[in-house]
Amino acid sequence: MKKHSQVTGMIDIGSNTVRLAVYQVMDNGAYRVIDQGRWSARLSQKLNGDGILPLDAVSELVEVLRHFRRICRMHGATRIRAVATAAIRQAANRREVLERLGRKAGLNIELLPGEDEARLGCVAMLRTMDVQDGFLVDIGGGSTEVSLILGRKLVNAVSFPFGCVNTALRHSLGGGAVSAAQIERLQADIQATMREQAWIAEHPGLPLIGLGGTTRALAKLCQRADNYPYANLHGYEVPVKKLSDKLNALAPLNVDKRRKVPGLSKDRADVIVPGLAILQSVTRMTSASRIVICGAGLRDGIFFETCLPRTDVSDASMVLEESIRNLAALYPSVPQEHPLQVNKLALTLFDRLASSGGQSLPSRARAWLDAASRLFKIGAIIDVNDFSDHTFYLLTHAHWNGLTHREILLTAAIASYRGTSPARKKLSAYRQLLQNGDYEAVFKLGSLLQLAAALDRSESQAVTSLHVSVARGNKLKLAATARHPLPVERTEVDSLAKEFRKIWRLTPRLTVV
Repeated sequence: MKKHSQVTGMIDIGSNTVRLAVYQVMDNGAYRVIDQGRWSARLSQKLNGDGILPLDAVSELVEVLRHFRRICRMHGATRIRAVATAAIRQAANRREVLERLGRKAGLNIELLPGEDEARLGCVAMLRTMDVQDGFLVDIGGGSTEVSLILGRKLVNAVSFPFGCVNTALRHSLGGGAVSAAQIERLQADIQATMREQAWIAEHPGLPLIGLGGTTRALAKLCQRADNYPYANLHGYEVPVKKLSDKLNALAPLNVDKRRKVPGLSKDRADVIVPGLAILQSVTRMTSASRIVICGAGLRDGIFFETCLPRTDVSDASMVLEESIRNLAALYPSVPQEHPLQVNKLALTLFDRLASSGGQSLPSRARAWLDAASRLFKIGAIIDVNDFSDHTFYLLTHAHWNGLTHREILLTAAIASYRGTSPARKKLSAYRQLLQNGDYEAVFKLGSLLQLAAALDRSESQAVTSLHVSVARGNKLKLAATARHPLPVERTEVDSLAKEFRKIWRLTPRLTVV
């Protein structure tokens, strides 16, 4: 049966960059980004001394918007939502600009107030991260939004009229090196403005969640310098000291030399120093404990509000739950009854064995097993013969939320577990991210998932209840109530017994009662 979907284009006309994201929502509720585009606009840079955005700049922007509109139409988009932010908010001729853009590009352009920009950034973060408390900062080309989240609720938000582009102009930071004195003056101005919002300094020690191009550029620089093995920015943490180190390293370089720095985009070379200086100012004002990168942003916030049902974000666990649901719906390789049955059996086994003495497992182990047991068959959508390898690839490359980078890797290894040696091989490239005991946890939870899958090998959900007990002689007794005999399941359990005994020091035995 052909699947129907709704396609929507989201265009963010930012002060530094104009971005497009095309989202697809399937009839089963699954969603994904199917196309993206960006154009380095530098609109804040093009405002003249009277605050006018010249018509030639508007004409250039019209062509970009027409191009983005064609992309949306090519994908069958039924709706395009375009919003303009700080540069056009600050333009003296903003009404004329918006009218001309709308008429020439064939789009209805919304002028987004700074407060709404901050709120939508919070929506994007809360839907994609399980942060309870923290500050949120979004450094754009012409504005910087700072928000305070407490108990997963937006408590305060402000939009400041400085960003990486207009700050560079205001302080005459051209193509040359930036001196320590220039940075000091720049930051003094920023901090003087920020002090007008007393709440920014009243919650020291919270994490600072960074949205936007400046924080993503910082993360890419750090990942490149550290040979970070996992190619994902969302959830990546940057120690506050590394921000200072990068700013101190980049400021003495002219723009040409910055363009040669590994990991730094060439079109950001002239604004990275003011951007990092703003970020450092916010970090100092908030006394942040660390900087965490949020890969979602304004377009995602608009998408969540426009295209998806409203969700209660007060429970942080919904972030992971929603990601699991979405991945399972995006890759429906098997009927969901089988993974749900395996999930139920795996958690039954875990709860019994975790409560028995002598079993050492991390505090988050149950959450990893829960996710892995619901997603372990998604690789079959590529090839059923090697589905475990494809499952590992999909889970380490798909964008899903609610787990740290390390936890995503461990969950992928558990979901794709086929023995200790293959698991070690899959994780070998990511050793830098692993902690003591992680291999043992993967072996235990992976073998537990294998056993649960064996108990539904016929994929008939025949087992209606399972009583798990540990008997003398290190026997793991699995007494199943079932709708029919389980010869295939018993054979599968027996074939796993030797490997399971090595890991758990228990020999599983299945009986039907």
